[in-house]
Amino acid sequence: MANSAQARKRARQALKQRAHNASLRTAFRTAVKKVIKAVEAGDKAAAKDVFQASVKVIDRIADKGVFHKNKAARHKSRLSAQIKAMAA
Repeated sequence: MANSAQARKRARQALKQRAHNASLRTAFRTAVKKVIKAVEAGDKAAAKDVFQASVKVIDRIADKGVFHKNKAARHKSRLSAQIKAMAA
């Protein structure tokens, strides 16, 4: 348990930041799932549009340090490969 005023404040801040990071992690996963769903639907044009929107979300979250930049790059690369593999 936090005993000093400073420690109590840091505990409050940590809880608030943890909740914020959790929402960002959820947004990241949702962006990835949207692209996967679009790829499974089979519409390449729609999948490209969703991918472009998702890349912005993924990059923004990686820049904040919620996920490592290499993890974001790996996800983008795999999603891009799935879209390229689709039949036109």
